[in-house]
Amino acid sequence: MAGVVLDGRRINAQIQQELRPRIEALRARHRAPALAVILVGNDPASQIYVRNKIKTCRELGVTSLDITPAATIETNELLDIIRGLNADPTVDGILVQSPLPPQIDHQQILTAIDPAKDSDGFHPFNVGSLVANRPAPRACTPAGIMEMLRRYEIPIAGRHAVVVGRSDIVGKPMALLLLHANATVTICHSRTRDLADECRRADILVAATGKAGLITAEHIKAGAVVIDVGMNRVTDQAMANRLIGYDAERLRLFHKNGSVLVGDAEPRAMQEISFAYTPVPGGVGPLTIAMLMSNTVGLAEQHLLE
Repeated sequence: MAGVVLDGRRINAQIQQELRPRIEALRARHRAPALAVILVGNDPASQIYVRNKIKTCRELGVTSLDITPAATIETNELLDIIRGLNADPTVDGILVQSPLPPQIDHQQILTAIDPAKDSDGFHPFNVGSLVANRPAPRACTPAGIMEMLRRYEIPIAGRHAVVVGRSDIVGKPMALLLLHANATVTICHSRTRDLADECRRADILVAATGKAGLITAEHIKAGAVVIDVGMNRVTDQAMANRLIGYDAERLRLFHKNGSVLVGDAEPRAMQEISFAYTPVPGGVGPLTIAMLMSNTVGLAEQHLLE
């Protein structure tokens, strides 16, 4: 029996619908929420991602400030832009798209953003608030996953959750959010011994490694919930055959386009073994942008009270 598909696009639409009256209320009382998006350079994947964020802003009525410095910009120049946005009372949220060019000091940029305008939830102050379980913007992807689990009424308390990946963007905040929801949490990474054995303990398995097809049938316990955060573009024919060879339509598109987008888990293994799973694409991805909008609206509401 095939697992239940956890549809990120449906949850995204729900969250956006709930945000609309809040945005209208802000507009009526003061002004629309405003998000400044800084994209440095010409990375194609970043350009697509930022374009989707800006499109969602426009659809919701959130003001989007699109700032595109040249790829040659230095750290001090980018810091000056961020200081200006911090001081601008018409800006509620600031997002600096990663990755940044190698000459930019990423940590300096991250800590320069005013925590009260940190739409991504990455500032150390907001990360500390997450650790302490205090209100603050949360990292968008993990926060979106928690929304998905809640809205699909998947129980977390008392369950064993395994997070594969320890990044600051997904793995660590995901583990903390699950812990605050009373799950027993294991974090796995590149030095974990017998990864498959650890993963098979999971009632909720979150794969966030950036390695296509790392999670196989051997890693998934029957009846588990599998959240696949991976977004990997595969161009290798053998890898494509392994991951999507059973799906004639996706394989046809691979041959047509020369690539296919896959997650960190084998799709067929998720479908056949899990109780529920997120597809790639259409699972976790739409939730990230929904929670970015949610964070920005929440910050705008806080600014209105100040």
